[in-house]
Amino acid sequence: MLFKDRFEAGLKLAEKLEKYRDPSQTVVVGLARGGVVVAYALAQALNLPLDVVVIRKIGAPLQDELAIGAIDEEGQGFFNDGIIQALNISPSYLQEEIEKQKKVAQQRAALYRQGGKKTDVKGKTVLVVDDGIATGASMKAALYALKQKGAKKTILAVPVAPAEALKKFSKMVDETVCLYTPAVFRAVGQFYRKFDQTSDEEVIKLLS
Repeated sequence: MLFKDRFEAGLKLAEKLEKYRDPSQTVVVGLARGGVVVAYALAQALNLPLDVVVIRKIGAPLQDELAIGAIDEEGQGFFNDGIIQALNISPSYLQEEIEKQKKVAQQRAALYRQGGKKTDVKGKTVLVVDDGIATGASMKAALYALKQKGAKKTILAVPVAPAEALKKFSKMVDETVCLYTPAVFRAVGQFYRKFDQTSDEEVIKLLS
């Protein structure tokens, strides 16, 4: 399966999520940045409120590319306790990194919302959307954060993801909707004809 672009992928997801067409009970949340385009198309098709979640990864000391956790703008998310213990990472380093990344996430979220209010997900069904899943670290953090904020149900909605990645989420969500689980998966972009990097300006426009 090949999607024309993120917008088309969102419309195709909407067809599978028709039963959630209730703006009083359901919210669509897109992972910045590419996930917001997919989420926007889905939210428009189902007439649902849309918001963004900004996830920042927490890197290990001297190994920034090694994620030991990931958080949203409120510092909620997940941490890999096994790696933290194995590397003997100090609580002070962890706290410092959380504060640093939380600040960045807050700035990004404020930029995207342009003064608009954050959507309250408490007691709501939340469709959590990205343009695809590779490692799943950002999606995992988003799901944890939404649960911590009191989401009643979380529905993982992505156009494409490898089957083994989706398995990791089976116990974390109430339902998974994925349009395509390829046998060979190298990168999310290989399943889109047009997969340009989504700009901040585009996210701002879609959320306005």
